[in-house]
Amino acid sequence: QVQLVESGGGLVQAGGSLRLSCVASGRTSSSIRMGWFRQAPGKEREFVAAISWSGGNTAYADSVKGRFTISRDNAKNTVYLQMNSLKPEDTAVYYCAADLGPSWYLKSRTEEYDYWGQGTQVTVSS
Repeated sequence: QVQLVESGGGLVQAGGSLRLSCVASGRTSSSIRMGWFRQAPGKEREFVAAISWSGGNTAYADSVKGRFTISRDNAKNTVYLQMNSLKPEDTAVYYCAADLGPSWYLKSRTEEYDYWGQGTQVTVSS
């Protein structure tokens, strides 16, 4: 079992920045891959970013590329999502997820992740 707790969400004006954190506990391991997803009202949950166990490999959705940065600190069992140049369309509940599967590649589908946090709300006003 892995428990994930997100924090750092809030209300920000367009063009502003936020940093989300996700702390993992339980069966934690630096070998697990981590991802961030988001879900806006009335929409499906969508991939935002993922990071390998070492932090050396990352992947991003096209909609956030160049604005968001995913990183991790394995000593603190924490994954971060730095969000800059925020837009109203970034408004959503943001979830972190853990992939404990044997495959090494970074994944972007929700069904490929094993554990999920409860989410943190990000609201970007225009």
